[in-house]
Amino acid sequence: MRNIAFLVVSIIATLGNEIAAQKPLYTAPFGIQTYTFRRSIGKDPAKVLDTIKMMGFTEIEGGGGRMHPADFKKLCDERGLSIPSTGAGYDELNNKLDSVIWRAKILGAKYIMCAWIPHQNNVFTLENAKKAAEDFNRAGKILKENGLTFCYHAHGYEFQPYEDGTLLDYLFKNTNPDYVSFQMDIFWIHFGGGDPVGLLKKYGSRWKLMHVKDMRKGTKKDLTGLTSVENDVTVGTGELDIPAILKEAKRVGIKHYFIEDESSSITTQVPASVAYLKSLKE
Repeated sequence: MRNIAFLVVSIIATLGNEIAAQKPLYTAPFGIQTYTFRRSIGKDPAKVLDTIKMMGFTEIEGGGGRMHPADFKKLCDERGLSIPSTGAGYDELNNKLDSVIWRAKILGAKYIMCAWIPHQNNVFTLENAKKAAEDFNRAGKILKENGLTFCYHAHGYEFQPYEDGTLLDYLFKNTNPDYVSFQMDIFWIHFGGGDPVGLLKKYGSRWKLMHVKDMRKGTKKDLTGLTSVENDVTVGTGELDIPAILKEAKRVGIKHYFIEDESSSITTQVPASVAYLKSLKE
């Protein structure tokens, strides 16, 4: 009887492990960056939003371009699409912050992301990083006072060496965690020579948002933050270890993920990326 009981317990444990192994790895809402549809969203936003909904997305990051934010928000609401995050240019953060806040409030966004720090000759310098840290701290404080969270979207050029790390480390260390958070674009982190998993572990909850994308195998990399848009490939078919990244992102608490595909093949690649994410198991 003891042997039978042991066998039953072993079978139950095995079945439990198999069931656990079938849990989906990706459990967040499906989001997409509207820049993916930059060629068409300004011409026919309603049609683009219909496509976004049809592809299975429930969240978007961005806005309707020149369309009044209230009108764009109405189109999104009609399709069950929420806008947790929207973008702002560096100049807007410095000179038009009231407009940034106004737009975000209308869209219902909680996060403001900035994706580029101006710099000359494709070389990001310590002086650029120092100024950006000051500007981000100032704007981030005002945004927080208005119920918004500022996130800097690292773009790969920040991996210039500095002291015992990089200028990206400088930005983390010299911005106030109360006012400045970060968005990880895993493509650009990898392009600049960074390790997405390692940086998620290093800076933990300072990462609030993620751009999910993949890089064509064999892509030449540098510190410009610039490469051909055709190096964006279907998630899961490129160089990045997507399962490892998503597992660590979940552990540090990232809740909003946005697929971004800048290529000319979005009609085939984006649905394939969604299908890949759905197929992943823990």
